[in-house]
Amino acid sequence: MIELSPYVLTVAASLLISQALKYLILLLRGGNFDHIRQLYASGNMPSTHSTSVVALLVMIGLRDGTDSGLFSLALLFAVIVMYDTIILRRSVGDQGTAVQALIKTMKSTIVLPRAAKGHTPYELVAGAVLGLVIGVVVFFATN
Repeated sequence: MIELSPYVLTVAASLLISQALKYLILLLRGGNFDHIRQLYASGNMPSTHSTSVVALLVMIGLRDGTDSGLFSLALLFAVIVMYDTIILRRSVGDQGTAVQALIKTMKSTIVLPRAAKGHTPYELVAGAVLGLVIGVVVFFATN
């Protein structure tokens, strides 16, 4: 039997669970599922970015200790990713939506650009909590 690294398992589980949960939440809210892209779309609840980086951070902290260099690196990585998803990507998404509205108002023939969605603070926190749970569960399941 092939043994999978608990770190890789944590990341894979967090990505799959978060995206599946995101899809389920959209389905329950009556979202439009006319395209397979909904399975990997950015934005919405919970933040898969924060789920995956927090799950990995928790696994590293539990396995290697919070005083390890690897934990410090994972913490820095998590902070940068979550900052990016809530500040930068959300801002870019808002600007993309404004550009789309401008193009529509002007009745331009320019093809509408895609407006990527960032996350609200609530979506980010929900993803981080989910990542915490997944990291702890995978840690105990692999030890």
